[in-house]
Amino acid sequence: MQVERIEALKQTVAQLLYEAQQQGASAAEAGLSIDEGLSVTARLGVAETIEHHCSQGLGVTVYFGTRKGAASTTDLSPESIKETVSAACSIARYTSEDPYAGLPDASLLATTFADLDLYHPWAPTPDDAIALAVECEEAARTYHVDIRNSEGATVSTNQGMSVLGNSLGFLQARIATRHSLSCSVLAQRGEEMQRDYWYTVARRAQGLEMARDVGVKAAERTLQRLGGRSLRPRQCPVLFSAQVAGSLLNSFVGAISGGALYRKSSFLLDALGKRIFPDFIHIHEQPHLRGALGSANFDSEGVATRHRDLVREGILQDYVLGTYSARKLGLVSTGNAGGVRNLTLTPSAGDFEAMLQMLGTGLLVTELMGQGVKMVTGDYSRGAAGFWVENGVIAYPVEEITIAGNLKEMFKNIVAVGSDVDYRGNVRTGSILLEQMSIAGNH
Repeated sequence: MQVERIEALKQTVAQLLYEAQQQGASAAEAGLSIDEGLSVTARLGVAETIEHHCSQGLGVTVYFGTRKGAASTTDLSPESIKETVSAACSIARYTSEDPYAGLPDASLLATTFADLDLYHPWAPTPDDAIALAVECEEAARTYHVDIRNSEGATVSTNQGMSVLGNSLGFLQARIATRHSLSCSVLAQRGEEMQRDYWYTVARRAQGLEMARDVGVKAAERTLQRLGGRSLRPRQCPVLFSAQVAGSLLNSFVGAISGGALYRKSSFLLDALGKRIFPDFIHIHEQPHLRGALGSANFDSEGVATRHRDLVREGILQDYVLGTYSARKLGLVSTGNAGGVRNLTLTPSAGDFEAMLQMLGTGLLVTELMGQGVKMVTGDYSRGAAGFWVENGVIAYPVEEITIAGNLKEMFKNIVAVGSDVDYRGNVRTGSILLEQMSIAGNH
């Protein structure tokens, strides 16, 4: 059945590309996607919401030489497709020429398509999903007397089909699933209240953590936050837990992405071939990992993805480029239209307990707030919460503080990367220990 649906979607995209040619476009590309799924939330032991969702969308970009126009629709009828192409062509005829616009180089398009093991449908009934959410939330609510309330537990299942095609002859489909279970609860002790959460996500339902374990972890994390204090201003070592360490890599990727580079709005301008991390740092993309959340054979332009090093022995090896930004920089697309895929920071040290021992006395950050990163200068200042650690042992929770530094210096001052890797997203890293940052609080 799914094979037939995918073939029908391919025919729709092929029809659209043919229509663009008939309307005079010199080149065109189109993407079509359909997402379906179920989301159930239970709160205080009963179902709160049950949502079945199904969405679809089609987008087309046409080129008249180096003039570009784009349009989209949710109606896949032949009449709507014709009108959508006409709208895109009308826009293109009146836009300015852009010498960097156009389809990717045909030689860069993907031609081999490995089975990445991304499709594992799960179709629980609403009653089964409710029972799972209730079990998860019940485990959290009954864990300790100080757990007083709940924001609920949510079970979600989703499957998506997409087709990408262009007038260079590229026409490929992708089908994938994504399932998750999350729980958030509130604890109260005296007048103080805290909340926290936990979640699990995987391509296949069997890869999810047990519902009870998710609830218990949410409760434990919430209880650990009770009794939080602020800190006096100081300079000290900082350990980013694996759950927030990925934000440092996201800032790094933003700084070496084509848009920031050609606009000259990055603190890593002209850094290619230069040392920006300690020599033990290895950052690489692994887009073809089977079953991983970021895996893909091609990017959002059809360019083949590949395993490659971004940083080797601390030295920047490559940028993150799509077709347009690559041309603006006089370079070649790296297959990163739509972002990086399974970005991985190789561990250099032991597990979380070992990282606490390496931290010694300092700050463990488990939550970050705000967007205080200036990409042009690298200045970094964000609200944070976590724990004060003494002699490798967590002493007490910390809240209402700000951590600050400069990303250039922060990258150079990485001491170690833990083996406690968080696999729940597209960025895969363990905890990251920095030699020193500035801490400010309202103590």
